[in-house]
Amino acid sequence: MTEFLLIRHGETDWNRELRFQGQIDVPLNDMGLLQAQRLQRRFEDALAAWQVEGRVPTRLISSDLVRAQQTAQAVAQALGQPCVTETGLREQCFGVFEGLRAADIQTQHPDAWQRWLKFDAHYAVEGAESTQVFHDRVIAAMAQLAKQHAGERLVVVTHGGVLDMIWRHARAMSLHGPRACDIPNAGLNQVAWRDASLHILDWADTAHLADMPPQPHYRQTAPHASQVEAKP
Repeated sequence: MTEFLLIRHGETDWNRELRFQGQIDVPLNDMGLLQAQRLQRRFEDALAAWQVEGRVPTRLISSDLVRAQQTAQAVAQALGQPCVTETGLREQCFGVFEGLRAADIQTQHPDAWQRWLKFDAHYAVEGAESTQVFHDRVIAAMAQLAKQHAGERLVVVTHGGVLDMIWRHARAMSLHGPRACDIPNAGLNQVAWRDASLHILDWADTAHLADMPPQPHYRQTAPHASQVEAKP
């Protein structure tokens, strides 16, 4: 078995503005940096218990996008470990949607927007990955890490879309349709890879963020385009 502590990167200005970030390199904003500091403190506080239990994470891995690497650096400080990057854990590529808000897309790409709203796993806008292709990339990267580091406990800093694919895969959910789980910025999620499959142990733990301002609220299921989530 390989255990994963999965972390979504901290907040960016584009999260706050509900823009599609995709694979554009957007840094953490001030709130995101504070969230990363809280993560560092959470890991520092947990280390003593992990040492007694023999469960100290052995490796720290991050998406190569800057918002994930900035978040991972705070965890690296707590663990005293280097961070290595894994391109397979990048966010989904959204092609011509990247950098735009829902209202912008409705104006600039109205037909593509209407098709995207159907949440068809096999559909991709110009220059983008379909959800199916994205899912296959993410799960292949997780399987490879589990194989390479069997029996270890890994910390992985990644993106909301990646975590959505992991949730769906572990729950044997369809890739068609909007996101169905909570994925907060800087939240902790625990999964295990055993018997060649993913198993969720804990999800969306934000105890370390409890007294911070509320995060942007996304509503993928809303009927109006202005309320549809811009994935991070």
